[in-house]
Amino acid sequence: MNSLNRFADPVYCLMRLIVGLNFASHGGQLIFGMFGGMPGSDKPLLQLCGWICLVGGFLVAFGLLTRPAAFISSGTMAVAYFMVHAPRSFFPIVNKGELAVFYCWFFFFVVFYGPGRWSIDAFIARNKAAPANTPGA
Repeated sequence: MNSLNRFADPVYCLMRLIVGLNFASHGGQLIFGMFGGMPGSDKPLLQLCGWICLVGGFLVAFGLLTRPAAFISSGTMAVAYFMVHAPRSFFPIVNKGELAVFYCWFFFFVVFYGPGRWSIDAFIARNKAAPANTPGA
């Protein structure tokens, strides 16, 4: 199974991209009414959640400011679960909160794992670490 380790970085990048874009699509649904919209999305708290989903999803997907975006997104999904889903029932399968739980824990994992090698954050870090080539030095 060690032969699969070489695929860990590209697969993590794809996972971050797919989950981040899916999360961003929920933001588009809340803010712009895309993908069928969502009833009651004109409420200020849902608008804030929509912006966090949209911006946070894109940031995580492309790996820019990944840890802060994932932290805020994870917290947003925890709040969504306990404010919207948990009052119906504690169990996600009963209260239809599986997606909120999944996003919460996925983004919480990303906070600790980081952006990965294939990300804008890693690209920026590599460029900062590269020594400057000065002619005649």
